[in-house]
Amino acid sequence: MAGDEEGFTDFAAACGGRLFRTAWLLTGDWHLAEDLVQETLGKVYRVWTTRRRPDDPIAYARTALVRTFITHRRRRGSGERPTDVVPELPGREPDVALRVTLLDALARLDAKDRAVLVLRYWEDRSVEQTAAELGLSAGAVRSRCFRALDRLRDVLGADDPTRSGATP
Repeated sequence: MAGDEEGFTDFAAACGGRLFRTAWLLTGDWHLAEDLVQETLGKVYRVWTTRRRPDDPIAYARTALVRTFITHRRRRGSGERPTDVVPELPGREPDVALRVTLLDALARLDAKDRAVLVLRYWEDRSVEQTAAELGLSAGAVRSRCFRALDRLRDVLGADDPTRSGATP
């Protein structure tokens, strides 16, 4: 069992950063992302030391993270209020304003639409991988992607230069 704990520690150190990045993209909140990763690693640890240990622990952890995020969004208390102001975040990207605009627009989507877009486009997962992680069919992922991108375009508005048909 001690070997399993050491193996889990190595696993958590190796994939913790990737899980945090995904959690931050899903939430847009540094502290909530840390909480989701911690809760996810707790769930992974529970199965790590049992005989039900997953064959692909990274995929299991990503799936657990996305499901934890969706559950959190469902349970969100009435005391929490979204804000119109996104705090300034340090960025290394050349177009920080675009990144903040996209993150703000993602925050306005519902949890499943946001999860599909983050997994498909930020995490560069295939339709099949996204479907497996969210427990959906490939067709459902494709249609949800299509509708979520359309909603994202609506949230971004007509001034979005990437929108087809927009005039400069």
